[in-house]
Amino acid sequence: MIKLYGHEMSGNCYKVRLLLELLTVQYEWIKVDLMKGEQKSPEYLALNPFGQVPLLVDGDTKLADAQAILVYLARQYGGDQWLPLEALPLAQIVRWLSITAGEVRQGPEQARLYYLFGTTNINIERAQQKSEHVLTQLNQHLSDRLWLEFEHPTIADIAVFPYIALARDGKIDLAPYPHVLTWIDRVKQLSGYIPMAGL
Repeated sequence: MIKLYGHEMSGNCYKVRLLLELLTVQYEWIKVDLMKGEQKSPEYLALNPFGQVPLLVDGDTKLADAQAILVYLARQYGGDQWLPLEALPLAQIVRWLSITAGEVRQGPEQARLYYLFGTTNINIERAQQKSEHVLTQLNQHLSDRLWLEFEHPTIADIAVFPYIALARDGKIDLAPYPHVLTWIDRVKQLSGYIPMAGL
């Protein structure tokens, strides 16, 4: 059985759990207590030398990084609906994975770390500006479509969803972005959806 190591307050861990649930793939959840520094323990570092969560173990396969895990799960257990292999559709999905690791991380994710977890080495003004920018772009993009790409959800939606939906944790008001709010509700209606603390 798949093992997923992570922490319940991590949006990156949550997106992996969400996809596993949507794909109805059985897995064992193993909590890594970040407050106790378990991610830096010799046992965990033997599995993931970077000492980060999430970490997915599927047989002999060990994968870190949420976006990489989403790609693996989509192709291994989900197929073309979640991650197509044709050049252009694949590139469209990968673009959103990059936005997740770039603009979403630098904006809503950083603001959440600052306000919810007291991470002090964050430029909160910059994070707020980045948040406004990415939410404005996302709202415009979603103004004439149901999902980020195509007529059905893909791992693009799963990758972007957590930290956008948790933006209020970073004192970011989502009210000015009605299309984003509608999309968040649409994700929550998916069969197999599981909530995360705060959602």
